[in-house]
Amino acid sequence: MSIVDSPRAITPKWIKVIDQTKCIGCHACSTACKSENLVPLGVHRTYVKAVETGVFPQVRRNFQVTRCNQCENPPCVAICPTKAMYQRDDGIVDFDKSICIGCKACMAACPYDAIFINPDDHTAEKCNLCAHRIVIGLEPACVTICPTEAILIGNANDPNDKVTKIIHREPVTVRHGEKSTRPKLFYKGADQSTLDPIAARQPAGDIFMWSQINRASRITNSGHVAEHHNNDSVESRLAYDISHSMPWGWKVSGYTWTKGIAMGVAISALLAVVLKKLAITSVAIRYDMPVIALAALSVTGFLLVTDLKQPKRFLYIFVKPHWKSWLVKGGFIIGADGAALVLWLLSSILGLNSTMFGLIGVVLVVTSVLGAIYTAYLFSQARARDLWQSPLRVPHLLVQALLLGSAALVPFLAADQNAQMFVLRLGALACVTHIGFVLVETTIAHPTSHSKAAIWHMTLGRYAAPFWVSAVAVLLGASAPLLGIIPLLIAGIGLLGYEHAYIQAGQSVPLA
Repeated sequence: MSIVDSPRAITPKWIKVIDQTKCIGCHACSTACKSENLVPLGVHRTYVKAVETGVFPQVRRNFQVTRCNQCENPPCVAICPTKAMYQRDDGIVDFDKSICIGCKACMAACPYDAIFINPDDHTAEKCNLCAHRIVIGLEPACVTICPTEAILIGNANDPNDKVTKIIHREPVTVRHGEKSTRPKLFYKGADQSTLDPIAARQPAGDIFMWSQINRASRITNSGHVAEHHNNDSVESRLAYDISHSMPWGWKVSGYTWTKGIAMGVAISALLAVVLKKLAITSVAIRYDMPVIALAALSVTGFLLVTDLKQPKRFLYIFVKPHWKSWLVKGGFIIGADGAALVLWLLSSILGLNSTMFGLIGVVLVVTSVLGAIYTAYLFSQARARDLWQSPLRVPHLLVQALLLGSAALVPFLAADQNAQMFVLRLGALACVTHIGFVLVETTIAHPTSHSKAAIWHMTLGRYAAPFWVSAVAVLLGASAPLLGIIPLLIAGIGLLGYEHAYIQAGQSVPLA
């Protein structure tokens, strides 16, 4: 079938309408998509979710055809470090597998959970409106095969286009409009219980119509259980859905911890020098600080590279950079910090004068502070995760770096009691401040039900154990000036539990 309603003379901006009043839940679109695009088993470019609403005998089944929303302002494109995700002139958000490094940042950013890692080639993939068909004048496979014409594609730049008339004249809605992505997939007649991923209740017994619910640790399922839900007005139950993978696991949690050590030990040590609590000629400053920071930075790099699905392509971040991505900016910041640390260590070995140390120290402070806080900006680009959008994240990460840096540095100051006490007090202050940030984060009224649900997962749900263990450990660290270095060391180790709980809880709320 050709696209007859969008003349070539009119520059196309492709939009799609899904009429859920016509959808019969036959899954023909899912099957056609898999066949046309050779999508492997276990992953989906498009699928049909089913929700049953009402109480017997007054019950109806609602469907939602779920796929990429072809955003006008796509967060997956902004966060991609290599432009593997890109937007064409006709509005289609497409992907280039040849330069994808498999960082999964696009998955973390997409509010529609429309992106997956292809298990065969280990690169990111999603619906691209069958762009290879559109360029030769054919409609996407799902549009062609739909038996009820529930799926329509049109040209937003053509006022006479059938689909354009629908979105201008009839009531349509979009998913997650609050994310400011300006999606170009419009739903007509969709039920709210299907559009909101936590509106419907998960079925008892973990059984869907044709499958079981996957309860693996790295899986997030749509719907709510008894602990948290977002719809009291009507009884609705999830009848069929697919599993949704959480993109970032323990390696990303570990990376935030090791990076905090690397940046924090330099900040803490140089702060002690500036305040004249520690001599710049001391062994702790000249040798211990750069060695500790470089070791932690090496582990950070190892975790980041091995978390990629295409680790051999990690250099693409530097040779094919997309400067809007904070993954790229963070990579260069970490690289600059590592270079400054190497220069500091070489200067110590070569016995250079204090002026050189001063110049390198200024650079090191700047790169360490930027290295400590840039993750806040990276997480803010992951627009799908409401928990990560807090403006307090920047100062909180800096406080965490001071806590971790103090804990890493203090054992090497045994020969200088004054310097050691200063670092113990600095670490204790960081512990108290961290607890303050956590209290605000967990007790303040959250603006969305998704961030509220994420807080529940962190404090009472599946990540409650590491969260509360970390809280106790950090509280103990506040006693370091009285009890010595052991409480601060426990606090530094315990902070890893908070990092893991925070990052995983942010991904535990379903998006589709």
